[in-house]
Amino acid sequence: MGTQVTLLAIVRTDSTFEKVRTRDGSFVWQGKCLHCNTKLVVELDGSAVKRVTIEHIVPQSAGGSNDLLNLALACSRCNNRKGRQHDHKGLSDARAAELIEKLLEKRRARWRDDSDA
Repeated sequence: MGTQVTLLAIVRTDSTFEKVRTRDGSFVWQGKCLHCNTKLVVELDGSAVKRVTIEHIVPQSAGGSNDLLNLALACSRCNNRKGRQHDHKGLSDARAAELIEKLLEKRRARWRDDSDA
């Protein structure tokens, strides 16, 4: 699955994202970073605007998959910070495991069926 397709799949399954009209009259998807709730914008074609990144909640290095429940959108600042501080520690580190569980819970709470988007 390409990046743009993946971004749109995440947007469609994240209830914080909604289609909004921009100042120039076009439409974009606008939602929130999984970590800090800062505003994120994705073009309707799935192009990321500025600092949108795909977050693997359970890092791939710890066996995390590309399943949509394990993927979320995050601002680059938060995603990079998580990667530097936690991802390399793996699931055996208590703080990393606690953060991962908290993020999975948040992703589940934000879940929306793809057909509802």
